[in-house]
Amino acid sequence: METAIGVFVSRERAEEALRELIEQHVPQEAMVFLTRSESEAVALGKEMGAYAGGFMGGSAGLTGATVASLAIPGIGLVFALGVGATALLGWIGAGTGAAVGKAISEGSGVLQPTAGVQSAEDAAFFREVLKEGRSLIVVRTESHGTAASACGVLDRLGIGMHGRTPGKMQTSTRQVAGVSVVDVKGRVTLGEGNVMLREVIRGLLENGNKKLLLNLKDVDYMDSSGLGELVKSFTTVKNQGGQLKLVNLNDRVRDLLKATSLILIFEVHQDESGAIQSFRS
Repeated sequence: METAIGVFVSRERAEEALRELIEQHVPQEAMVFLTRSESEAVALGKEMGAYAGGFMGGSAGLTGATVASLAIPGIGLVFALGVGATALLGWIGAGTGAAVGKAISEGSGVLQPTAGVQSAEDAAFFREVLKEGRSLIVVRTESHGTAASACGVLDRLGIGMHGRTPGKMQTSTRQVAGVSVVDVKGRVTLGEGNVMLREVIRGLLENGNKKLLLNLKDVDYMDSSGLGELVKSFTTVKNQGGQLKLVNLNDRVRDLLKATSLILIFEVHQDESGAIQSFRS
């Protein structure tokens, strides 16, 4: 499963991204839009419902939109656009004691996520992004072609690292005082990059390594799929009783994580010796 995450600071940019995703034939069931603004969700839902219906010749019957709400402690009301919005919000609110709110409008929606599309392990990350007042578009798909189309749109219109560099991703792993240090170099992008990171993390976990440290000093570029893979790596390790921390973030990666608010979730260290010591304590 490929995951691409787009973070937005304005409704206009999010709307433009959704329009382009529809034009690129990204399946509606693979997308979800999340925001803390009810007016933003309702307005965008109506506009995109009419647009999608016209673009697709009305074959999908997209003449309206469904917006579901959920009160999440520490954040407030969160709104999700799509027929499966209530189920999705249930995942995000899991573990917070939140109760699923009402459906604001009824009918066929632009976005139709199902409970199986969104993993509960990503919920904490989405909560942090929403807490900072940003909106999210998440695309999860088994199709590499669909993921590539989605990444192209989300990387260009959402918050991201611009100015792609030519270096392919490379990794090397070393053991330091019981900690598996993964040195990552190049670009973490859809295809070779995110798959390589996924396999490295999986291999370490399968061999019983539960203390993982990603050294991102030489990462030149990370796209929306790479960002999604970083999120999944963190939660996969945590779900298996391990720890994954970051060290030596260069300015470009640090700025990306700050802009998307994801830096609030990761434990980030300035130097390797301090990071290694943190696992002991």
